[in-house]
Amino acid sequence: MVAVSRGQNVTGKEERMRQGFVKVAAVTPKIRVADTGYNAKVICQSVKEAAEAGAKVIVLPELCITGYTCGDLFLQEKLLREAKEELLNIAAFTTGVDAIVFVGLPLAYKGKLYNVAAAVNRGKILGIVPKTYLPNYNEFYEARHFTRGMEEVVDVRLTEDVIVPMGTRQLFTCLELPELVIAAELCEDLWTMNPPSIGHAMHGAALIVNLSASDETTGKPAYRRELVNGQSARLLCGYIYASAGEGESTQDVVYSGHNLISENGRLLAESELFDAQAISTEIDVFRLVSERRRMTTFETVTEPVYRENVFSLQMEETELTRYIDPMPFVPSGERDRTLRCEEILSIQSMGLKKRLEHTHCESAVIGISGGLDSTLALLVTVRAFDALGMDHSNIKAVTMPGFGTTDRTYDNAVSLIRCLGADFIEVDIKDAVNIHFRDIGQDPSVHDVTYENGQARERTQILMDIANKSGGMVIGTGDLSELALGWATYNGDHMSMYAVNASVPKTLVRHLVRYYADTCGDETLKQVLLDVLDTPVSPELLPPEDGRISQKTEDLVGPYELHDFYLYHMLRLSYAPAKVYRLAKQAFAGTYDDATIFKWLETFYRRFFAQQFKRSCLPDGPKVGSVAVSPRGDLRMPSDACASIWLAELEELKDAVSQG
Repeated sequence: MVAVSRGQNVTGKEERMRQGFVKVAAVTPKIRVADTGYNAKVICQSVKEAAEAGAKVIVLPELCITGYTCGDLFLQEKLLREAKEELLNIAAFTTGVDAIVFVGLPLAYKGKLYNVAAAVNRGKILGIVPKTYLPNYNEFYEARHFTRGMEEVVDVRLTEDVIVPMGTRQLFTCLELPELVIAAELCEDLWTMNPPSIGHAMHGAALIVNLSASDETTGKPAYRRELVNGQSARLLCGYIYASAGEGESTQDVVYSGHNLISENGRLLAESELFDAQAISTEIDVFRLVSERRRMTTFETVTEPVYRENVFSLQMEETELTRYIDPMPFVPSGERDRTLRCEEILSIQSMGLKKRLEHTHCESAVIGISGGLDSTLALLVTVRAFDALGMDHSNIKAVTMPGFGTTDRTYDNAVSLIRCLGADFIEVDIKDAVNIHFRDIGQDPSVHDVTYENGQARERTQILMDIANKSGGMVIGTGDLSELALGWATYNGDHMSMYAVNASVPKTLVRHLVRYYADTCGDETLKQVLLDVLDTPVSPELLPPEDGRISQKTEDLVGPYELHDFYLYHMLRLSYAPAKVYRLAKQAFAGTYDDATIFKWLETFYRRFFAQQFKRSCLPDGPKVGSVAVSPRGDLRMPSDACASIWLAELEELKDAVSQG
């Protein structure tokens, strides 16, 4: 939670609080039909428990003060009077509760009855939102009792001293965290062709709460889940769905208490059916508003006018309980991962197919090192050739042993080429590089950056010239993670004629190669690919030690799984460094200590900004996911942008990191 007054000095702890996480809860108390006094007590107890667990937004089911299944009892004056009285009692109870609470009840106004959601905070009823769409089909007959809610806000007198705004066009804004803007709709409102939440979101609501009484039928939970997820995705919002459950009448239907919390299309929490289970998680409101800024098609409006009701929350840190995926680029489930791999390989190969067709290339030229990236690029090229009906022999697969080449990578490169039926070409670069070193006055015993990059540029020259000779195109092998870090030799492996891996992060490259190995149907090829996967990532530009790879990339720039995590949260979600660090600590707890996470996070930011000049002149390549760094598409960033404010934020964290 964030509750820092404007102009107030921000401490380290408060700075962590300024990351937009708000704990929310959907609660289904076990009620009794028409027993308002009893229901108010269990509602208050449920609110108390949720608040003690840290929830700042608490949502209860539709008509929960009375029960949804009262039927014609809704026409009883006694019931309506008692429901209003208990609302006042619940509001009074929240005086000592640090949360905004949404509770459902029937409310009479000017001779009509409305199905409403009441928002209460710190002893005050902030506003009342009536239900817009009243189902009157199948098992539902709400129109028998209720009236469609008014859109324009009117003032309703609940008691002599309590006057409350009522209408659908209302927003509830947190004073301390102005990004937390909440709006409400009720059950059927979501299931219609024009949900009120659309207007709410267009007027600034980042969090939608839904008080519901959705009975259970076969197949309905899946559809309900899709509705909630879909609406949160379309509106770029958080969505809390609290549904009626145990205690409602089972005379003709049954209620399961199916509670759901979603954020921008991702289901964060879900209750078990028929379990009367309260659920809670954290909504990242900063992420939501950032997404809305990024999405130019997300339109905001000011008309018609909405009533804004301000509420207050106490300043404190939000403990994170939501799952933080350490591999944001890699689907967690095997089925989803398989589908994603096939999609990506198809995008890559179809992109290359089009380029080969357009340029009338007779061949493709690709440098094969025996490492992951060049392996994936070759596999993609083979798929593109198959789609074109071209013979694999027209793929010029070039292995170029240098000073750092080991037997393992060389043998894998040769085996891979032969398994796939490509044209094997070997060009030993050592003599040519030594001549080049002689020409520029480079001591070959000095293993500096010139020593390393001279080899990379020699290899690129060879590939380009072979492409010219064979009427071909040089296929780039570098991946997204390397481009983010600038881990490529400028005008060396940085350059190609079509970069098929340019938007594939390293953590995903591994899964793509593994998927190919599992599905290729060739045992020999599979074993080669598995050994490639087992080989340490290395540019192999320094001499081996005892025949083994001496230069391991991740020892120099850090673990790619960390860098891919940083890249996703910094570039895709626009998170600040302190927030990225906080999430990384949670995601990689037990894998990396805080100091290691922080060390490589600093490295990431320094390299990302310093190496933009390489990304500014990237060759063409297909976008495959939500993060890419093409200067013509996703990343319009000046090459001389300063990293000062990002590094300054990390510098402020150093003391806390060193102290553990």
